[in-house]
Amino acid sequence: MSKIITIANQKGGVGKTTTTVNLAHSLALARKRVLVLDLDPQGQVATFLGLEQSAGAFYLLSTCLDPQANLAMIIQQQVRSSGRENLHIIPGSPLTNMAQTMLNAANAPVSVIRRLLGLFNGSGPDYILIDTAPSVGGIQERAVWAADLVIVPTLPDSSSLEGVRSMVGMARELKSKDWAGQIFGILPTHYEERTRESRASMEDLRAFGGLVLPPIHDRTALRDARSRGMTIFEFEPDGQPAREYNDIAHRIMRGGK
Repeated sequence: MSKIITIANQKGGVGKTTTTVNLAHSLALARKRVLVLDLDPQGQVATFLGLEQSAGAFYLLSTCLDPQANLAMIIQQQVRSSGRENLHIIPGSPLTNMAQTMLNAANAPVSVIRRLLGLFNGSGPDYILIDTAPSVGGIQERAVWAADLVIVPTLPDSSSLEGVRSMVGMARELKSKDWAGQIFGILPTHYEERTRESRASMEDLRAFGGLVLPPIHDRTALRDARSRGMTIFEFEPDGQPAREYNDIAHRIMRGGK
């Protein structure tokens, strides 16, 4: 079965989509078959990859409760090429908010996305990465439940720590309901070792012990790559952020820290 990795934090602007896209491309460059499912209504996965948004995630979620629907076929219909070898996406759009409302109105189980992605047959991707919205409204919880591994990006500042605590709390609550996944790591992004706040926040993150992953340094190449619809591996493959995202990808492939 595919290994499902959800990128989530209840705070926005912490580098979730940047992390999703660059980790996905790193895994794809390692010759793993990768699918990115964009469950954030901003639909930025496609934009970051230089593609147009579409409502693939909406169609997927809005039909998943229809007992007459051929869900396996619907999944395949929504998969789009990223234009990069081994990397495909199911794009998102603002319509994803409507799908969330529909799921909540139907009282869809927390396991609905996990069961949906389980319909991939033996030729499915090696890894499925799920990008999520920061707000808690139903989809994020279901996306975390779907995951084998959860990565929690966070800015290295005091205001972002509450989002990390909330995600750890959510994980504990889901564990009490027999969630089979785990938090793979807390990933500091936009880290700048020269600033006192970044260093102090890294000290604060020590409260989470071994969950804290090596940080992704703040470099203009990440912003420049995004503005050009490129991953860091296309824009500056030998730069520090590329090496750091590669390190996280290799930790995932090894199955541990």
